[in-house]
Amino acid sequence: MNTQVIRNVRPMGTAAVDVLINTSVIEAVLPAGSASPELPCLIDGQGQLLLPALVESHVHLDKTLWALPWRPNSAGPTRNDRISNEQVLLKDFAIPIAERAGPLIEHCIARGSLYFRSHVDVQTAWGLRHVEAMLALRQRYQHLIDLQLVAFPQGGMLIQPGTEELMEQALALGVDLVGGIDPAAIDRDPVRHLETIFGMAQRHDRGVDIHLHDPGDLGRWEIERIADMTQAHGLQGRVMISHAYALGAFAPSDLLGLADRLAELGIAIMTCAPPQVTVPPVAMLRSRGVTVCSGSDGIRDTWSPMGNGDMLERAMLIALRFGWSKDEDLAMAFDIASAGGAQAMGIANYGLGVGCQSRLLLLPAENLAESVVSRSLQRTVISNGRIVARDGAFVTNPA
Repeated sequence: MNTQVIRNVRPMGTAAVDVLINTSVIEAVLPAGSASPELPCLIDGQGQLLLPALVESHVHLDKTLWALPWRPNSAGPTRNDRISNEQVLLKDFAIPIAERAGPLIEHCIARGSLYFRSHVDVQTAWGLRHVEAMLALRQRYQHLIDLQLVAFPQGGMLIQPGTEELMEQALALGVDLVGGIDPAAIDRDPVRHLETIFGMAQRHDRGVDIHLHDPGDLGRWEIERIADMTQAHGLQGRVMISHAYALGAFAPSDLLGLADRLAELGIAIMTCAPPQVTVPPVAMLRSRGVTVCSGSDGIRDTWSPMGNGDMLERAMLIALRFGWSKDEDLAMAFDIASAGGAQAMGIANYGLGVGCQSRLLLLPAENLAESVVSRSLQRTVISNGRIVARDGAFVTNPA
């Protein structure tokens, strides 16, 4: 594809420019109106805000009930209740993952997300069926999005014989990261659980992304052990702790040393900023150099009917959770849903500079703060030199 121009857009709310893109790369950024009139115009932005595509850093695409008729939530109150309910409902579910997760991916694209990390259930209840379905979906959408997959032992690993072997097989098939979950509360052997997943990651040269809901002192102790094992296995910059509820149980001033160690080891923290539990002190962590990202977690699944896959809305929810209302705070919420995710996931050439990927989002807003507050659906999404969504709707056959 020849060079095209996106005319009259304001990167991150700054002065208007023309952006030249050549297929998948930003080729040049010029003052508005200075790009050659002979260049094909992909779109005239008419002064709209230009943003890098949003980053969905934590989602369970394989479990969604998206695009299906409304289904009342039948799960019990505890996490183990929800896991058991999910196993019963999904084990022999009639609608294939492709027919649920595919439409959800397209919906998320239409909201501006073009980078994803999805935790894929590896359980003896269904073996590698979810993994195989998500690998096929990744191939289907690879021309539009980046999709990282995590082998995730939702039902436990040590307590479910055969799960560790299934995770090894999932990695051999091409899954990107090793997952884990609550080494103490679910697997009941935190040291062995962590040694197993970190050893697996080292053998397969993969990163680690572990769900950690364990609370208080126990969760903090586990985070410290994750830091130890990150260093011991040489996985600096390749580890994410998802949720990390325990960090919200302590005064931020009591966590400075731990935050500094997380930053030094490049261990990222993912938070969805849920309202009903303690959450990591995001502003403090970022001030100490810790990478913080966010995601939707479950979207309309057997755990909860909530979620809509809109990372601008997730940024708004983060702001509400922490009482942020200043422009600079709202811009920080946007950064968590964009550049923070890109850094945590190791995405190369992310942003709006020359040489960055041409995965972009345009919408009518004055600045980052207004983009988070208004969350306009008048969004144009561009991927690799093509418009792939307009006004909140996926373009079925993007040209």
